[in-house]
Amino acid sequence: MINANTIIVGGGPAGSTCAWKLKQAGIDCLVLDKQQFPRTKLCAGWITPQVLKDLDLDSEQYPHSLTPFKKLYFHVFGIRLGKRTRQYAIIRNEFDNWLLERAGIPVHQHDVRKVTRDGEGYIIDDEYRCRHLVGAGGTHCPVYRTFFSSNHPHQASSLIVSMEEEFAYDYQDDRCHLWFFENKLPGYSWYVPKRNGIVNVGIGGIASTIKQRGTTIRDHWDLLIKKIGKLSLVKDRPFQPKGYTYYLKQKQNRLQNDGCYIVGDAAGVATRDMGEGIGPAIKSGILAANAIANNCNYSLESIPSYSLPGILWSR
Repeated sequence: MINANTIIVGGGPAGSTCAWKLKQAGIDCLVLDKQQFPRTKLCAGWITPQVLKDLDLDSEQYPHSLTPFKKLYFHVFGIRLGKRTRQYAIIRNEFDNWLLERAGIPVHQHDVRKVTRDGEGYIIDDEYRCRHLVGAGGTHCPVYRTFFSSNHPHQASSLIVSMEEEFAYDYQDDRCHLWFFENKLPGYSWYVPKRNGIVNVGIGGIASTIKQRGTTIRDHWDLLIKKIGKLSLVKDRPFQPKGYTYYLKQKQNRLQNDGCYIVGDAAGVATRDMGEGIGPAIKSGILAANAIANNCNYSLESIPSYSLPGILWSR
């Protein structure tokens, strides 16, 4: 049996940041993740100056691709609005692996199947034992499913369904474009060019509303591809998008159960306007680590529910 004070299930930004902070506090911890890092992770890869601040990260010192945007182009009902800002795009497989390596803690490749209480602690698959357990395994996190799904059910109205693809492309337009409410989509779509010839194209919306309107996210994806082709953003390319789901931030019920915590997408922390998940996930990891290190209550109420104010005022 492998023992640690804290075991974190999931090595994404929430889990790795929690581990990083726990190690700084001198607390023994390890991360379990079913995938080996670096691993592919689809994401527009949006981070803000606040994310860099939370990570104590200087943009000049980050060793991988970091694409700054001083202006964003919002398209709303056919009207284009260019807004000055200060944002960044990262490539998730680089970013997530760097965060996990920086944490400097043991990482075990392990697909968590069963989690049980054991006195004041927890046992995972009869192989691991810990006093504190952090669920950072995303939307379908086994820790959330076991200990929180009944008293912290995710609201169906907050479920976002997305499709996207990231690929190498010799793009000509280096501007970031965001389209809102096109074709009655209850959400938005994006074109994000990144350094080193990488482009991310994606779309996301409220799953229940899309279904009520008799369409699918694939229908909206097909319309988006036609648009970016017509605009000559990406031409003559066969797309093979992948889909995923996550939850927007909702009323926080119980996110802590004795020594057990949920963070990131397991808790549902993405902002309600832009669906930004990386920043809130990182903040949740910091808050959970602080609660463990200082034996205090854990709450995500301090995490903003909306992104646009910070995006438009970051200059």
